[in-house]
Amino acid sequence: MSAVRSAWLAEDAATAGLGAALAATAPEGAVVHLHGALGAGKTTLARAWLRALGVTGPVRSPTYTLVERYPLGAGGEALHLDLYRIGQAGELDFLGLDDADARLWLVEWPERGAGVLRTPDLEVALEVLGEGRAATLRFRGRQGDAWAERLDAQGGLQGLPEP
Repeated sequence: MSAVRSAWLAEDAATAGLGAALAATAPEGAVVHLHGALGAGKTTLARAWLRALGVTGPVRSPTYTLVERYPLGAGGEALHLDLYRIGQAGELDFLGLDDADARLWLVEWPERGAGVLRTPDLEVALEVLGEGRAATLRFRGRQGDAWAERLDAQGGLQGLPEP
């Protein structure tokens, strides 16, 4: 079963609100796949999410580095991957992520790592519509469904209208 939620992100403050809501309810070791065209807001959402987790230093787009690691205050780390520039999924072997035990995986362009990446607990599809963005959240598996329930119990996407 998969739970689906949607929201309208009229401005960056709404994207930050979505990032904060997801950060507050995410399970340990969550894997999140971020989908959308160039400029759809994947990095903006990832940055807001990492800020909500307490990351205070620069939050860079991993477009050229492919992976950025962020230490988290409560221990562990978050990984932010951007796979746009890889040619085939096997190239992920060279990133040294086999033993990574991150508290959060944020993966942009996950389709480029198909067959190699862990199954997501959440897939976020972002689409530019007019002056804002539409966000569709698909929670996957048992852990994803529990996440959706926690999100709903804590007010869900209240304040973020549906597209």
